Amino acid sequence: QVKLVESGGGFVQPGGSLRLSCVGRGRMFSLNRMGWYRQRPGKERELVAEISSITEGEEKKYSQSVEGRFAISRDNVPNVLWLQMNSLKPEDTAVYYCNTDPPFTYPSGEYWGQGTLVTVSS
Repeated sequence: QVKLVESGGGFVQPGGSLRLSCVGRGRMFSLNRMGWYRQRPGKERELVAEISSITEGEEKKYSQSVEGRFAISRDNVPNVLWLQMNSLKPEDTAVYYCNTDPPFTYPSGEYWGQGTLVTVSS
C-alpha cells in the first residue's frame, strides 16, 4: 500500500527558506516521475516542481511561479523527495504535497498524503 508522508513546513517570513521532505513507502518511487504539488487557499491543487525517474535522468521542471527559487531533488534509497524553497513569498502560502506525476491513483480515486503547511507572512 502506498504511503506518502510530507514534513518540513512551518511559518516563515518573506524572503526566508524552508526545506520540505517526503518519505514514500509501498513501492519503488525511484522508477516514477515525482512531483511537489501545492494547494493555496481557495485555489485548485497545482504542480510546482517535478523530477523524472532515475531511468529518465532525473530531469527537473518547475512552474513559472517558483522557477529560480525552488529546487526539487530525490534520494532513491530510501525513497525521499526534497523541496528546497528559497526567497519565499506570501503567495507561496499553501499546503504542499508530494506524489507521483501524474498523481498515484487507486481504483477508488487519487491518493494524497496529509501534506505540510507552509505559511509565509510578516
